Amino acid sequence: MRRYGKNPDEDDIRVRPNRKGNRPRTSIRPKHEDAAEGMVLTVDRGRLTCLVEDRVVMAMKARELGRKAAVVGDRVSIVGDLSGAKDTLARIVRIEPRASVLRRTADDDDPFERVVVANADQLAIVTALADPEPRPRMIDRCLVAAYDGGLTPLLVLTKSDLAPPDELLEMYGALGVPHVVTTREEFVDGVAADRVHEHLSGRTTAFVGHSGVGKTTLVNALVPEDRRRTTGHVNAVTGRGRHTTTSALALPLADARGGWVIDTPGVRSFGLNHVDPSRVILAFPDLVPGTEDCPRGCSHDEPECALDAWVADGHADPARLNSLRRLLATRERREGD
Repeated sequence: MRRYGKNPDEDDIRVRPNRKGNRPRTSIRPKHEDAAEGMVLTVDRGRLTCLVEDRVVMAMKARELGRKAAVVGDRVSIVGDLSGAKDTLARIVRIEPRASVLRRTADDDDPFERVVVANADQLAIVTALADPEPRPRMIDRCLVAAYDGGLTPLLVLTKSDLAPPDELLEMYGALGVPHVVTTREEFVDGVAADRVHEHLSGRTTAFVGHSGVGKTTLVNALVPEDRRRTTGHVNAVTGRGRHTTTSALALPLADARGGWVIDTPGVRSFGLNHVDPSRVILAFPDLVPGTEDCPRGCSHDEPECALDAWVADGHADPARLNSLRRLLATRERREGD
């Protein structure tokens, strides 16, 4: 075997060829200063549909982003073919910082959170008053996810011709959540869409709800030029509809002030394993000053919590504290409880 000395001549050094035929890896990443800005409209099996200026561009995530995934609503930087022509594919090289994030886990025991939507500023929680029956615990969980992610909630109650909304509205009255109540007939003649539209102008709103509550039907009425298939029926045994929306999709509102609606797949569970209870109380600014005397790590639902004395002294409405504690407790309960 030939051995080399301490100072071998360059001609004596043999370099193993790179079998892949590509350049060696480097920790230096390109800056892509000429990248165009875009918004992710939908994601389908690794392909991302993005809006770049007034063009719809298909793109894929660049390898340099690693495990970081882009979701609907993300502002991204894109390079490559941005013409939007058929069979072209661009690359997403940067995901810009998110202003808000709607997240969920599969259940409360799942440690892996899933980002549903990014950069939305409002969450429209759509629930039917009957057929299927409303599930207040699911509404509570969606509210917690909205408060945790920095989104303003909007409650949309459908099918009020089948059941009155009074009991549900009373339950959430103390939270001060804005609401819209509609009937099935109003869905048909467009009144429901007009009423909801008043809350959407100039905002990016994500819609969530069970299958069969009319969520996608409402989105179709709001953006009629981009209709999505709606649910076919509600199962008579389970009282649940079939999932027909399988991926989130952002659609522009025809409005002078602009705005977007984001339709999301129907959900049957909304895990909150990722939620930090200390962030939920930030949605209750009237109660936040009362937490100054709380013990370290206070869950705000224990005997030593200072909020009880704060409310008893007349600084806040007791109904607000009860609502806060109901929302915090929903992390410990299943949706069907």
